[in-house]
Amino acid sequence: MVDCVACRPVCSCNFPGAVCQDPRFVGGDGNTFYFHGRKDEDFCLVSDPNLHINAHFIGKRNPNLKRDFTWVQSLGIMFNNHKLLVSAKKTSKWDDSKDRLTIQSDDMDICIPTKEGSIWHSPNARSLSITRTSDMNGVMIEVANNFRVTVVVVPITSQESKVHAYNISDDDCFAHLELGFKFYNLTDAVDGVLGQTYRSNYVSKIKVNVPMPVMGGAHKFLTSSIFSTDCAASRFGSNTIAGDLAIQYSSMQCSSGMSGNGVVCKR
Repeated sequence: MVDCVACRPVCSCNFPGAVCQDPRFVGGDGNTFYFHGRKDEDFCLVSDPNLHINAHFIGKRNPNLKRDFTWVQSLGIMFNNHKLLVSAKKTSKWDDSKDRLTIQSDDMDICIPTKEGSIWHSPNARSLSITRTSDMNGVMIEVANNFRVTVVVVPITSQESKVHAYNISDDDCFAHLELGFKFYNLTDAVDGVLGQTYRSNYVSKIKVNVPMPVMGGAHKFLTSSIFSTDCAASRFGSNTIAGDLAIQYSSMQCSSGMSGNGVVCKR
């Protein structure tokens, strides 16, 4: 997506693949929904055989609600035996002139000049490139033939805090990521909070006609850490669900004496 005034890539929060605000998603099916998760926990956004993306949520508890206010503070991305960590630094008072974005590739800190248009190419993952979309706090990350994501670090402003009753204090402005994803080769087995909405047979259970349509089922997407693939929705590293079933059936033996790969016993 391009800002026609500034003529540069931007993170759009109103197009499929968007993850913005607290957090507000726009699915691959075009439907908008909220997924609150829980603060200080990690959740799977996308899981496919060749791509797995987790998000770490930060937040605050509102005593008048049964849920946390949450925002995405970091992404853990796994692809082709590589890891990428993208995070917003904890910040007290926001200053537009300071970069609050940190990026690690395969556990190594990377430094991209704070100048719009600067590009970093990974020496280890040749398909990975990262481009500054602004001097500070904005990048576009791309893995060729896999995915692209625009990342912008933003704070919770005092006006937002007042309107939504976030009760943000001066010691932490809850700097977080606003994201816009584009996927190139997802399979129809893809899962995750966002990923599932890209399946051709996906049918949304969200009540889209309410003011704040919320997706539940946080337990399915909860993972133990930013680079863990142990959530119930994980598809990472597997060929297909059918492949998993083939492995399961390959060890079966029938009472008739027949056995072998692909044999399914019937009464």
